[in-house]
Amino acid sequence: METRTVNAEILNDLIQINNDRVAGYEKAINELQTEDSDLKSLFVRMVGESHKYKMALATEVQALGDEIEQGTTNSGKIYRAWMDVKAVFTGHDRKTILNNCEFGEDAAQKAYKMALEEEGLSADLRSLITDQKAALRVSHDEIKALRDSQA
Repeated sequence: METRTVNAEILNDLIQINNDRVAGYEKAINELQTEDSDLKSLFVRMVGESHKYKMALATEVQALGDEIEQGTTNSGKIYRAWMDVKAVFTGHDRKTILNNCEFGEDAAQKAYKMALEEEGLSADLRSLITDQKAALRVSHDEIKALRDSQA
C-alpha cells in the first residue's frame, strides 16, 4: 500500500480515537455528582486537548489529499486497541468514573504506540504523533493519580 495512504489511515484512526475521547469525557462530565465538580474542569480540559490534537491530525490528512474522518471509531487497525472504551465510560461514583477514564487513557496510549510502530510513517507525522502521545501520557498520569488518591 502506498505510504501516503497508510499515513492517512493512521491519522484518521487517531482522529477517530480523539473523537471517542471527547465523547467519553463529555459522558463522564454528565455523570459527575455535585461533589465531584472539581473533575469537571479537568475533563473539559481533556476534551479541549483532544479537539486540538484532532485539528492537527486533520490538517495533516488534508495535506495528504485524503478525506478526514468525522465520526467515532468503527473500523481501522488501531481501533482494535480502543474497542471497549466507549462502553466503559459508565458508572456514577467518582472512583468508577476515574477508573473508566484511566482505561480510556490507557487505550489511547496503546493506539498511539501502535501508530508509531507502523512502517512507512513519515518523519514529520512520527514527530507529531510522538508529541501528542507524550502530552496524552501527562493526562493519563493525572487521571491515574486522582484515581489512586480515592479511598
